[in-house]
Amino acid sequence: MSDLLSKLMAERDWLMADGATGTTLFNMGLQSGDAPELWNVDHPDRIAKLYQGAVDAGSDIFLTNSFGGTRARLKLHNAQDRAHELSQRAAEIGREVADKAGRPVVVAGSMGPTGEIMVPMGALTHASAVEMFHEQAEGLKAGGADVLWVETISSDEEFKAAAEAAKLADMPWCGTMSFDTAGRTMMGFTSADLAALVARLDHPPLAFGANCGVGASDLLRTVLGFRASGTEIPYIAKGNAGIPKYVDGHIHYDGTPDLMAKYAVLARDAGAKIIGGCCGTQAEHLKAMRKALEETPRGPAPTLDRIAAEIGGFSSDSDGTGDNEPSGRRTRRRSRG
Repeated sequence: MSDLLSKLMAERDWLMADGATGTTLFNMGLQSGDAPELWNVDHPDRIAKLYQGAVDAGSDIFLTNSFGGTRARLKLHNAQDRAHELSQRAAEIGREVADKAGRPVVVAGSMGPTGEIMVPMGALTHASAVEMFHEQAEGLKAGGADVLWVETISSDEEFKAAAEAAKLADMPWCGTMSFDTAGRTMMGFTSADLAALVARLDHPPLAFGANCGVGASDLLRTVLGFRASGTEIPYIAKGNAGIPKYVDGHIHYDGTPDLMAKYAVLARDAGAKIIGGCCGTQAEHLKAMRKALEETPRGPAPTLDRIAAEIGGFSSDSDGTGDNEPSGRRTRRRSRG
């Protein structure tokens, strides 16, 4: 299997990833409580439209509709025995879209958290986590994914289990954590912790970083934390399109295309190699991001003051590491995404 992502990272200054999967699927009619992965079989045309939207907006990478594709997550929908099938189909649809794009586009096999707590605080063992991730990885590989994309992880143990599964599947991979509590994941991990972890892994990711969280400003502060660590592994920024607001019975994100365009340039200047969006990020945001990245000259790494001035303040006074304090600037941002 050719490593398309490594090739593109070697050739280009930056790559643009996709936007929101869940937000887009809800706009297509997915109902709360439904398993998006079942649409890979039941509504493949809608999943192809999801992928095509990212490609048409200029994404170099799009994630497959397999975020909740582990056996543990699918058990909630009595579909645990379809883990391999549903992930394979997610990648197959993606492969069809990418192969007709007319340019190199990376199909990234999304692998989200299992939803279970690992020992000693929970019941999920390392071996069981590896087994579940490996099952999903093999499905994505069979479907033609170029790379595995582990995302929204909170626990270092789960991150390590996914890394081991990628090695067993003989697949390159990328991994991101969600830093949403004063610069830390729900399990207390910081940007510095993640940078140190990836350096120790037996099968390290091609790139690592942050996704989701509580807004673009906080995510950029985390990216600056990766930069401060001195890591040589490329890093990823995939922030939400603003802040979620409950309006007329639905969740809406307040980030405009202009805000996300500014975020994308700041992320690139902060050192991110792969830049995309997460919750709320639609095609119009991606198009604005692509245009800004192509037309805005590279500048120096942004300061926290500049980030706050351009796209809004931070949700907490610290990023969790103690090294990048925003001088007590707590503003209207951020509510939990």
